[in-house]
Amino acid sequence: MTVTVDKVDTTMLGTVRDYGDQALLLELNSTAEVLAWTDTLKAANLPGVLDIVPASRTILVKLAAPRYRIPTEQRLSKLRLGEIDNAEASAPQQPDLIIDVVYDGMDLDEVAKLTGLTPDEVVAAHTGSLWRVAFGGFTPGFAYLVGGDERLQVPRRSEPRTRVPAGSVALAGEFGGVYPRETPGGWQLIGRTDATLWDLEREQPALLVPGMHVQFRAIG
Repeated sequence: MTVTVDKVDTTMLGTVRDYGDQALLLELNSTAEVLAWTDTLKAANLPGVLDIVPASRTILVKLAAPRYRIPTEQRLSKLRLGEIDNAEASAPQQPDLIIDVVYDGMDLDEVAKLTGLTPDEVVAAHTGSLWRVAFGGFTPGFAYLVGGDERLQVPRRSEPRTRVPAGSVALAGEFGGVYPRETPGGWQLIGRTDATLWDLEREQPALLVPGMHVQFRAIG
C-alpha cells in the first residue's frame, strides 16, 4: 500500500531545519503535503523519534536526545512518499468518529449566501463527506479539519466575535472545526454539538487527534 495524494510532490522532502538540539522542523507547501508526509513519517518509524506534530505547513519531529538529530536528518533526506509499505493510501469507508450537530448556527444563512447554496444544501455538503483531522492548535482540543466539500470554503468573518459558545461547529477557509470551549473567534458558525472536545479525565484528553477521520451528522 502506498501514499497517493493529489497535487503532492512525491520527491524527497524539501526544507528541513534544526529546531533546537532535539527536534527538526520540516517546511512544506500545503496541508495536503503535511498530511501525506506525516503518514509517511509515522510509517517509517525512524529510530529516536518521540513525536511527530503536524501543523498547517510544517511538521515538528521531536527527538529523544540530541544524538539523534543528525542521523534523523540524514534518514529524512532519503525518504520519499510512496516508499513506505504501511502508509495510508486513501480515506476509510467508515469514519473513526461521528459527531451529531444541530445546524442552527448564527452564520448558516451567511455561509449559504457566500457559497450560493441553500442552508439545507450547506448542511448536506457538511455532512456528506469525511473530514480529516489535520492538526491541533489555537486552544486545547481544537482540531483543524480538512477534506470537506470544496464548496464550503468561506472566508473568516470580517469582525471576530468576542464570545463563541463551546461546541460551535464552524468553517474558515479550507478548514472546518469545533470550538471546545467558549472563546473569541472569527470563524463562520453553522451549528453546535454536545460532544466534549477536551476532557482531562480521559486517557486521551482531545476527542479529535491528527489523522482521525470524522463525519458530521445532522440531528434535531
